[in-house]
Amino acid sequence: MATAEQHYILPRPEFDKPVKILIVVSPYYKDIADNLVAGAIAEIEACGATHEIVEMPGALEIPTAIGIAERMSNFDGYVALGCVIRGETTHYDTVCNDSSRAIQLLGLQGLCIGNGILTVENRKQAEVRADPKDQNKGGGAAAAALHLVALSRKWGGPRKGVGFLPSSDELKIAGDSKGSPTA
Repeated sequence: MATAEQHYILPRPEFDKPVKILIVVSPYYKDIADNLVAGAIAEIEACGATHEIVEMPGALEIPTAIGIAERMSNFDGYVALGCVIRGETTHYDTVCNDSSRAIQLLGLQGLCIGNGILTVENRKQAEVRADPKDQNKGGGAAAAALHLVALSRKWGGPRKGVGFLPSSDELKIAGDSKGSPTA
């Protein structure tokens, strides 16, 4: 069971331009996922942002869906939601580690992602962490994504793509230094 310990929560970020968030959820444990989504939506709407939702079969597909959305759509940030409950095999470790690692790698490449994929020992732990009246990690993941969007807007304009990007939209080519430096 969760403790009653109090934690500091950052104030909600404020935006002067619209924010669009993609919630990527695995509804494998549908009741848990629905509560996480409700928490995320409440937080997103409280900041005046909009959202879309896409469902994936499992937690392992969530980072791939986020990568595809980043390359092919126009979202400012992402919320990854789902639940992995420990079972009798090592599959739990693979799903937890690989989904988390992939989300972290996407984040290190500049994507604004809040990770709300629960990794728990049992259903009761999941229910506590998805409870709309208590912890709701879906809302926390949405808040994390929104804070990252605010930070990215503070430090620079929106950029698309995953990985290294050129310093401008011009394509630079090698050649004579007296010629045109762009193609």
